[in-house]
Amino acid sequence: MASLRAHAISFLVRHTFKRQLIRAQDQDIEHIRRVMGVSIYKVPGDIEIREETIGGVPGEWVRVRGSEPAAMLLYLHGGGYFACSPRTHRAATCALARDAFDVFVPDYRLAPEHPFPAAIEDARAVMGALAERLGSADLAVAGDSAGGGLALALMLAERDAGHPLPAAAALFSPWTDMTVSSSSVTANEHRCAMFTADGIRRGAETYLGGADPREPLASPVFADLSGLPPMLVHVSEAECLRDDGVRVAQRAREQGVPVTLRQWPVVPHVWQLFHPFIPEGRVSLAEAGAFLRQHLGAGVAAPTRRAVGAPQ
Repeated sequence: MASLRAHAISFLVRHTFKRQLIRAQDQDIEHIRRVMGVSIYKVPGDIEIREETIGGVPGEWVRVRGSEPAAMLLYLHGGGYFACSPRTHRAATCALARDAFDVFVPDYRLAPEHPFPAAIEDARAVMGALAERLGSADLAVAGDSAGGGLALALMLAERDAGHPLPAAAALFSPWTDMTVSSSSVTANEHRCAMFTADGIRRGAETYLGGADPREPLASPVFADLSGLPPMLVHVSEAECLRDDGVRVAQRAREQGVPVTLRQWPVVPHVWQLFHPFIPEGRVSLAEAGAFLRQHLGAGVAAPTRRAVGAPQ
């Protein structure tokens, strides 16, 4: 059963953000980016944000101040491949940092200025540099929405190149189908707190820049997923992109990939960003952290840092 706060947040987002985004769709890309780039999250005092360029790609480290080096997590932010940044997703990355991870969030190139496959190229450059520094067995990957699809594309590209893969991946509401053919896109259009089918189609066109929407690195739901590491997939039952996550989880299982899939009632798309307000966000992040640590190996301890969602 969903919490009352989940119902309240979903109602609020549907009647504010979704309406703003619908009005913005006929404006220029910078206007849409401003709507999607709003964040009211305040970084807690115990969290350190440090900028660094890794593999030629700028980004930021998110970690607990004064803590010992922790498990390494590459986090790929969402935003339809054309909006948002490491800054807009700090609610999630700060929570994961408190859950015993040193988190690097690349500020990968965005469409339409840099369409497919620029984001994948940037993610691979970062992954390669981090793997050289740490070893891939000591690295996990996570992402939300477009960042979840990007995490899958990253692992597919690295697998096909014969490179070592991360130990595990956590995907929150991943966008995996640029053909926008998942049945939930239309079935959940009025329930979804954030998106419309038309908005998702426009976003796909912006990212692809004329590329084939069935290209596996653009739409991992059509890819051969065999050989990928264990994955956790969390989706909302009410979101337009629900079936993008469900379909890729089912396909991965059929191809021998261990998958943990959970569907959550009521909550909005990427509800993990609302964890300061809704318990479902805190539980999802905690489950993802535990899953990733489990697969990173015995040397990764349970968090001794302040727990996800604990009072500041």
